Amino acid sequence: METTRLPFCTIVPPHITERLARSDDPRLREAARRTAGTDVLQRNARIAAQRARILPRAVERPPAPRPRRTVYDAGHRQALPGRRARAEGEGAVADASVNRAYDGLGATFSLYLEEFDRYSIDGGGLPLDATVHFGRGYDNAFWDGSRMVFGDGDGEVFKDFTLSLDVIGHELTHGVVQYTAALEYHGQSGALNESMADVFGSLVKQYALDQTAADADWLIGADLLTDRVRGRALRDMRAPGTAYDDDVLGKDPQPATMDDYVETRSDNGGVHINSGIPNRAFHLVAAELGGYAWERAGQIWYDVLAGGRLRPDAGFADFAALTVRAARERFSGDGPEAQAVSKAWAQVGVVTEG
Repeated sequence: METTRLPFCTIVPPHITERLARSDDPRLREAARRTAGTDVLQRNARIAAQRARILPRAVERPPAPRPRRTVYDAGHRQALPGRRARAEGEGAVADASVNRAYDGLGATFSLYLEEFDRYSIDGGGLPLDATVHFGRGYDNAFWDGSRMVFGDGDGEVFKDFTLSLDVIGHELTHGVVQYTAALEYHGQSGALNESMADVFGSLVKQYALDQTAADADWLIGADLLTDRVRGRALRDMRAPGTAYDDDVLGKDPQPATMDDYVETRSDNGGVHINSGIPNRAFHLVAAELGGYAWERAGQIWYDVLAGGRLRPDAGFADFAALTVRAARERFSGDGPEAQAVSKAWAQVGVVTEG
């Protein structure tokens, strides 16, 4: 089981790729097997790279911070970064995937800077790089520790992975986790890692669309699935376990409460599955408090992520207790924020003495 604190994080869970690899449709089967093989190669490269990892040097924060984006085109090959296609300040190009990636990097930068006072992914002005058109029919997107990488999808089940803004926010948030709590990528700490990426990925989309908690769809990857698939998204934070129910993909396995917590050796102990529990807790807090989710619920979650108290091996109960504490410290003691947080964790079956 992979326990690295600098994991290879993909948006499509392994259980979906594995199911597609057993499909009766040879096109889906071949695309899934290629994707799985590519993921193994990239995961191994990630592990090797971290052994010689050199952290980027923080730059002095300018009076008016701006992102430093560069988008590359892999040309359907797997060599990174690829050909430079658009850089910071340059106008839109003919390739829509390049433009969507560029805009998504900017939207993520804006949320973190304007609402959480975080200067890029590492807090020190890290350049935001992305590569599009990675591989042929590659059914995934990932954060490799230094850049976002997008596949075009197979066109049968998955579309171009630049289409979902929350997916871009999700993967870049894995970078934020990397530079803050460094949550270990297995078991409950890994599920928290995935959940933090979903939470802030959803907030990136809500912020860009000016949506309140009541207006938001709370779906992750809603723009990725083709019409062939009977489903709404990869995950539903409001109602885990209901995102899809399809002959090809199977049924969404995410639990909504600890009563249905999944014990498994696959997927690093179910990191993409059990993340449904803290996902739902966050949605319950945001819905209870109302308004824009990043203003109160998001601030509480960010305080825990970046506050220095969250251990890399933290479990759900550890995280829950810290969110109650953060709510009390940021807001009015045992006011509506702390009460909403405590109530939400109780609803999903996570006991906290916070």
